[in-house]
Amino acid sequence: MVVVGGQVLGKPSGPEEARAMLRLLSGREHQVITGIAVVDAASGRCRSDAVATGVLFAPLDERVIDRYVATGEPLDKAGGYAIQGFGALLIEGIDGCYYNVVGLPLRRLAELLWEFGYDAFVMGNPGCSPA
Repeated sequence: MVVVGGQVLGKPSGPEEARAMLRLLSGREHQVITGIAVVDAASGRCRSDAVATGVLFAPLDERVIDRYVATGEPLDKAGGYAIQGFGALLIEGIDGCYYNVVGLPLRRLAELLWEFGYDAFVMGNPGCSPA
C-alpha cells in the first residue's frame, strides 16, 4: 500500500483519480508498505512481516502528470505510479528496498526462507530442497 500524510492510496479508478494521486505525491515523501508471509507446507509453520520504503517524488507540473497518465501505466498501480516503468522518471530518491516498491521485498523474502532452512539462491531451480 502507498501511504502519504496518513492517507492510504489504492489503485486509481481512472485517469482523473490518477492525476489527483500524482498531485498529492508531487514534491513529497510517502511510504510503500508491503506485507509478506512464508508458510512451510511440511510443518505448517508461518512467518510474516511488513517492509516499508520511503519514496520521494520530484515536484510535478501538470504537463508531466498529463504525459505520465497518458501512458496508461498509473491506472492499475497503487498510488498511481510504477517505479519499474515510466514512473521512475517522477522519483527523486528512495530510502529502503527498491524491490519492495515494485511489490515484493526480495531481501526480506530471502531472510524468511533462510529462517525455514531454504536456500534462496537455488529457489525455483529443479530439485530445490531445504539447505
